Amino acid sequence: QVQLVESGGGSVQAGGSLTLSCAAVGNTNTRGSLLMGWFRQAPGKEREGVAALSPGGEFTLYADSVKGRFTISRHNAKNTVLLQMDRLKPEDSAIYYCAASTGGRWSKSLESDIYAYWGQGTQVTVSS
Repeated sequence: QVQLVESGGGSVQAGGSLTLSCAAVGNTNTRGSLLMGWFRQAPGKEREGVAALSPGGEFTLYADSVKGRFTISRHNAKNTVLLQMDRLKPEDSAIYYCAASTGGRWSKSLESDIYAYWGQGTQVTVSS
């Protein structure tokens, strides 16, 4: 069993930056093989895959809407995955969720169905 604990959300003006953090705790044998993803959900909208990171950290994938502005990375020593968000826009406002998958297909890493573990979500609000 893996638990995901998120932090780092908040309010920022358009053009600003925020960094979200996701700490994976629990089964130490599993953590090193986790495919990690960040999703977001705005009111009245479906949950959207934002970024994904392969278990070894060598591959990343981004939604077109955030490509070039968001960066996903892993801090292995702290079992933490970060989402650096730059040049934020009002349309980036949403609840952001960290997710983890064991054995999920990389080609589906922006699809929520492959993820078994989810964080509690953290609110990001970008004002214009």
